[in-house]
Amino acid sequence: MRKAHSYTPQTTALVKVLGLEIARARRLRRWSQEELAQRAGISALTLSSIERGATTVAVGTVFEVAHLVGLDLLGARPDEVPDLVSRSQDRLALLPTRVRSREDDGIDDNF
Repeated sequence: MRKAHSYTPQTTALVKVLGLEIARARRLRRWSQEELAQRAGISALTLSSIERGATTVAVGTVFEVAHLVGLDLLGARPDEVPDLVSRSQDRLALLPTRVRSREDDGIDDNF
């Protein structure tokens, strides 16, 4: 049996907000849950879980539904997403590809 994962209150609240925004955008488009679920290729039960803010739905599924109802995710409009990906890749490329845990070297650098 899988152990249930616990999330921070902030994560739980943000997932709930995203679900509520998806529900709001769906209603503004005058789509039923069944209609949006069909467009997304998911069950109405899964869409209901998303709108309730369940943390168990795959993030890709949630983002797909958010995109279908026209939500801007990560502060980017759909036409800005390729540039956002490119900038994120550029920032990541500036960092080392491998990282090691810091070992206690006796230096106290916690000012």
